[in-house]
Amino acid sequence: MWKKAVLAVVLAVLLSGCVAMLAAAKNAETTIRAGNLILTIGGGISPSRLPKDAYVPVSANAFGKISTSDHTHPSAFRETTLDIDKDLKVNVKGYPVCKPGQLEARDTKAALKVCGSTVLGSGEAEVEIAFPEQGPIKIKSPLTVFNGGEKGGKVKLLIHVFLTVPVPAAVVTEVTITRKGSGIHSVAKVPVVAGGSGSALGFKFKLGKKFTYKGKKVGFLEARCPDGAFKVSSPKTVFKNEAKVPGVQAQTVLSGALALPCIPEG
Repeated sequence: MWKKAVLAVVLAVLLSGCVAMLAAAKNAETTIRAGNLILTIGGGISPSRLPKDAYVPVSANAFGKISTSDHTHPSAFRETTLDIDKDLKVNVKGYPVCKPGQLEARDTKAALKVCGSTVLGSGEAEVEIAFPEQGPIKIKSPLTVFNGGEKGGKVKLLIHVFLTVPVPAAVVTEVTITRKGSGIHSVAKVPVVAGGSGSALGFKFKLGKKFTYKGKKVGFLEARCPDGAFKVSSPKTVFKNEAKVPGVQAQTVLSGALALPCIPEG
């Protein structure tokens, strides 16, 4: 059974991911609840003052925390979708590309050795592993966002986290970004962690890169601010009770929409 809740917050590539606290005049933070799940997420963009018409390179920071009201193991974050209006766009043309196979079975140091030139952002993730009849184990890992390239109009990001429990393993989340109407649409799908016993507890990262393409300085994230707000919606963010915690629904779905402020200039 799906449990739905309106999410009037900055949602994103938790991440994944994402990738997604993409715009605010200054850092913002919001907490929402659904069932026993408590989600706190926030972030912002730099610079906050942007031209009304011209796109300019920007960087974004994001942070999030997942917990439960009864202190039980939280349901696992598994998927999120995000729609953003035409005032923000992504660009990877001319930027080096990493393939998923180059990140699998590699720790962070090895992944950077192979795909260091393709990094778009970095930060930290925290995961909890909860096996039956054992106390939960909390693990922190560097989080790195790599460019997976563009093909057929779709931009792919690869989010790499390396866990040491129960056995050393890389978790690679793929984020697919496509143009939808006059805006962009992204989907992030997180692999099952530790056979279903692993759940995300939190993350923080900074995303954004400037590079040269055909002699011009461009940015992975570029934005403008014609009307003082970015329109963002999250049709679906899915958490699954893969650890089968008693009394918790098999799946919790969050959805909603919001407008984020920016400061127009010019």
